[in-house]
Amino acid sequence: MKKQQKSKTILTVVLSIISVIYVLPVVAVVLNSFKLNTYVKTHTFAIPTGEMWAGFSNFIKGMTFGNYPFVKSASYSLLITVVSTALILLFTSMAAWFIARVDDIVSRAVYYLCVFSMVVPFQMVMFTLSKTADNLHLNTPWTIPVVYLGFGAGLAIFMFVGFVKSIPLEIEEAAAIDGAGPVKTFFQVVLPMMKPTMISVGILEIMWVWNDYLLPYLVLDRTKYMTIPIHIQFLKGSYGTVDLGATMALILLSIIPVIIFYLLCQKHIIKGVAAGAVKG
Repeated sequence: MKKQQKSKTILTVVLSIISVIYVLPVVAVVLNSFKLNTYVKTHTFAIPTGEMWAGFSNFIKGMTFGNYPFVKSASYSLLITVVSTALILLFTSMAAWFIARVDDIVSRAVYYLCVFSMVVPFQMVMFTLSKTADNLHLNTPWTIPVVYLGFGAGLAIFMFVGFVKSIPLEIEEAAAIDGAGPVKTFFQVVLPMMKPTMISVGILEIMWVWNDYLLPYLVLDRTKYMTIPIHIQFLKGSYGTVDLGATMALILLSIIPVIIFYLLCQKHIIKGVAAGAVKG
């Protein structure tokens, strides 16, 4: 018993240290967003007091820097995130239900292709994707969600299929006996039961799309459209100088919504993953 307690204590200490290491970059962003630029590099983890204190000037400078307003970048990020997540949840849940219930050679092939897409590095397809997106006119905030749908389908279908297989088929048969067609059965019977996994997938996709830098950078026309990560990357002065204080301030503004959203919904991630892992 004492040996088991000792093992738990050691594990707790190790995990606590790892947690602190992961939190340190966030702490550094918070501290440096309120520091004058000259002290960001020399006093990275110092508390911004006295002559180091910059107040909210870094936030004002970052939001008003250049000719592209930060509010516009934030609105594009919000639009892309909401539309992309909605498309992923709707189409992948329907596809997963079809794959799980039909279960023939074609649906299995589609399923394994979706799972395989999860292990293909984005760097392998990014140049071809950029060219294809230009040719198909998918290089705007209103059309790039189609690209996100393709990249987000793998994880979503994998989780949804696992959950659908755990739903008793008799429930759907009862709906069919009552006269419900496939569309009505899905939206009125199956979809409400998929809520735990739907919330879990939605959280993961929102965090991914909101923070994504590379895909919008390659696909969008940067002279017209910028998301928050791209806007932060262009926060440079003459000769490539970077105002680190203003950069940290914008990074803080970009991560606050995601952190709040995640803290409010984190319990649903565990529920969704557990629900989708009942059957294979």
